[in-house]
Amino acid sequence: MKQSDISFKEHRTYEDQLPYERFLKSGPESLTDAELLAIIIRTGSSSASPVDIAKKVMAMGRGKEKGLNSLFCVSVEELMEVHGIGEVKAVKLKCIAELAKRMSCQKADIGLLCNDPSMVAEYFMEKLRHEESERVFLLCLNNRLKLVREVLLSMGTVNSASLSPRDVFIHALKTGASNLILVHNHPGGDPSPSKSDVLITNKIRESGAMLDINLRDHIIIGDRSYYSFEEKGLLWQ
Repeated sequence: MKQSDISFKEHRTYEDQLPYERFLKSGPESLTDAELLAIIIRTGSSSASPVDIAKKVMAMGRGKEKGLNSLFCVSVEELMEVHGIGEVKAVKLKCIAELAKRMSCQKADIGLLCNDPSMVAEYFMEKLRHEESERVFLLCLNNRLKLVREVLLSMGTVNSASLSPRDVFIHALKTGASNLILVHNHPGGDPSPSKSDVLITNKIRESGAMLDINLRDHIIIGDRSYYSFEEKGLLWQ
């Protein structure tokens, strides 16, 4: 066998192991998470291949956010600390994380599910599970409980987010909503309501009654769990 033939075969074997070529040959299912990420990263550095860089990114996770989920919790600046990742690559990686989050959220048609606390909670568990600070959402519904508008009312700290009844009813009146659902997350993981959660819920419920706008539920999202004021019967006390 000629030396040139051996070199050619060795070259083809090497190419077949590259993530991009294996994707074309065998499909995305044949690749590991690191190899899929390496295709996005595309180029390596003088001391690391794209797969090596991908593995470093996947090891940057904090707490429960490991592997590919690391992309949700690291910043652009932190990604750029990895040798071989500049600003462009870092932004691309964060865009992939955001697209993944939006694709998961689009699986549920929230407009059809607002009469079921568990389905509303499932939708927001996916939406909020990577957030490290509290966020408060208002769902404005019509009299058939179909979603008219979803509003981000407030973004807070790890432990709290401000919520003004005035802001709630400004949005409710603008959209002509006859029913409302409040949703917020507890980044610590425990969805149990605090005293302030109960107080603000009662205040909004009572204010809404005077405007003939019904607060149907206040749902608190925890770590793969939720608390519904409606399910616990707390809205009718």
